[in-house]
Amino acid sequence: MRELLLGLRLLFGSGRGNRVRFFLMTLGSSLGVCCLAIVLAIPGILEAQDGRITGRQAVTPRDQSGLAVFDGYPLTLDRTDPYGSTPLTRVFTARGTRSVEPPPGLPSFPRAGEVFVSPQLHELRRRNPALTQLVPGEEVGLIGAEGLARPDELVAYVGVSRAELSGGSPVERFGERYGPPPTLDPTTLGILRFALSAVVLLPLAVFLSVCARLSAADRARRLAALRLLGLSKKGTQRVNAAETVAAAGLGAILGLGEYWAVNQLASRVGLPGFTWYPADGALTVQTLVVCLVGCPALAWYVGRASAGKAAANPLAVRRGAVEKPPSKWVFLPLIAGLGVITGYCVAGAAGHAPTSTTVSSLLMPLAIILAGVGLALSLPSLSRFLAQRMARSTRSLSLGLAMRRNEAEPGGAIRVATGLVLLVFAASLAQGVVIELNGVAKSVLAVQTYEVSYGELSGPQRRAVEAVPGLRAHVVTLRSDATDAGAAPSPEAVVATCGQLREAVPWVKGCVDGRPMRLWDATQPEESAKAGGSVVFRLKVGQHARDLKFSVPQQTIRYRDHEGIHVLPSGAILVPPAALPPNARPESATLTLVSGPSEKTVRTVLDGIGGIAPMAGVTTPGLIVDSFQRVTIVRTLLAVGMILGLIIGVAAYLVAATDRAVERRPQVTALALLGARARTLRAVQVVQVVLPLAVGLVLAVVVGKMAESSYLVTGGGAVFWDGGGVPLLLACALGVLVVAAVGALPLVGRRIDPELIRRD
Repeated sequence: MRELLLGLRLLFGSGRGNRVRFFLMTLGSSLGVCCLAIVLAIPGILEAQDGRITGRQAVTPRDQSGLAVFDGYPLTLDRTDPYGSTPLTRVFTARGTRSVEPPPGLPSFPRAGEVFVSPQLHELRRRNPALTQLVPGEEVGLIGAEGLARPDELVAYVGVSRAELSGGSPVERFGERYGPPPTLDPTTLGILRFALSAVVLLPLAVFLSVCARLSAADRARRLAALRLLGLSKKGTQRVNAAETVAAAGLGAILGLGEYWAVNQLASRVGLPGFTWYPADGALTVQTLVVCLVGCPALAWYVGRASAGKAAANPLAVRRGAVEKPPSKWVFLPLIAGLGVITGYCVAGAAGHAPTSTTVSSLLMPLAIILAGVGLALSLPSLSRFLAQRMARSTRSLSLGLAMRRNEAEPGGAIRVATGLVLLVFAASLAQGVVIELNGVAKSVLAVQTYEVSYGELSGPQRRAVEAVPGLRAHVVTLRSDATDAGAAPSPEAVVATCGQLREAVPWVKGCVDGRPMRLWDATQPEESAKAGGSVVFRLKVGQHARDLKFSVPQQTIRYRDHEGIHVLPSGAILVPPAALPPNARPESATLTLVSGPSEKTVRTVLDGIGGIAPMAGVTTPGLIVDSFQRVTIVRTLLAVGMILGLIIGVAAYLVAATDRAVERRPQVTALALLGARARTLRAVQVVQVVLPLAVGLVLAVVVGKMAESSYLVTGGGAVFWDGGGVPLLLACALGVLVVAAVGALPLVGRRIDPELIRRD
């Protein structure tokens, strides 16, 4: 305790410079704690949203035999449809004679003709009155927050009579134990956690270490003086740790306050594709313990470790002492991490990607962490080696001074550059995560189809829908109403031209425009009505119904449909559009639209259909619209992590660069008194930082790309190598060098303060 009090007294009584340094340490720690709290809050936000979804799931009463009991219980029927590319959930309810608690967020069950809607759906109904056809009834209230997963969710509870809800299920309460799948499945959530750990937590550890080691040289000499005055070795370490713990503790409290303000603001504004309620991001006990206990504990460890040299050998930190060369053991983590990463890269190149997900899920993150830590630890040794070689061979005064300084103090410039190097390393790895997520979200089908009931579209709507950007083809499929073709099943009819067929399927042979013909998928057995039979289709011409009779033709069109999805029904009759009467509208027909499978294209098509015909029911075979929302959430959270990593990396650079500039002022002043020009001194300062930083960035790009490739190999996807990301990384590295060069300029002015070099 005596040493802790001494450390605090030295903190507040050792001049304005130390108080400024303490303020910077506190501010840096608060920023790091705020970023850490954001990362820790993300799983809690998702869990709270999943909990509310589970809480509104209906529980069906059952008897001893497991059959549903309808006697007097309210009835519910859930329907989830795409509104554009957003899921719209409609819950049709009918009151019963039994008293049952209403769904969460509702004061009571809606009566027949009434509807409760979410706030976002309320705004959509106000802007688009046509939505009342899809969500019928008089709006009597809004759904509360406890009944919605997110503020922008589209949900409606529609009241109907029991006679209208014959297909509904009885409900005795809400809060099904086994609800729907979580917003993010465990695999996707594991990918997200791994990405956030690499992109945020690794630079955060460097940043907190930089903040805890501000003015390290001055503090080391002050601690050495205390040690020479008789303070014990452990006592000296405690004195230094007291200051770092005080800064970290105060910074943790300020950081949690900053997080609270960020949560309140961001939750009300929302992120692209992801919104939440402020209560979802409330600080948990786990977050409080990690921030209020873990960060000061880390500061205690860093403070004791940084004081170890001054406590063990006080004379080793004097101004004229020669710094001990970095140990060769610092390369061990980098070599170990690169060994595992290289092994996975070789296995992927040889076509023997590992199949043991358990081993890879443990070994791959460990290898990446070792590579990142080893990259940071090995930079001083590499900088010293480079400085020695260049100082012996150069004839430039600026370059010679810069390299001799880096040789004598290799950790000085690297302390400034480490955060930026790890930022580029993490950015390279984040590219791999994005590629893997794109592979997960990418449709495995060759095309995507959309089925819309023909009767739900007016003539102008149908023509507008067929012209939606992104569509490749469209066909109309009719179901027959009567047949005399014997025992064979009634074939369907496809209204399309030969050109539309060729756009809809990969291969067509034998099609002749203007002639009815039979469609036969060459990969399917022929199951159609016998040739010569007749098939009747009912059409509506104006206000009158009319039957259209076709004979089953003998001519056959052979085609091959897409693998995994069928656009055309095999055995159907191809009917030329000209064969239909003018203004004819089939009563039982389906409009099938075909587009590419990419997420962007599917979103464009769904949004286009939703904007033209919001009431039309759209079926998307092989596609769950909820998956769009999941992928959007993951990408948004990953983008948040990358922004946080960028903030942390830049903050670490600014703090370290400012601290180094202050520490270097005596040496810069001494060189100015010896006659060095300001231009020369600026060149020395820039070269001191830029050259070791350039080496570190090259290593970060190489090691990062290898880590990305090994991560993709273990992910089980089809993409192992991402050459397209190299130009972007190189551009980022070049930008980092420019920023570092500008920020490394010394604080040299025309006025020379002799006090800065008096003690030297």
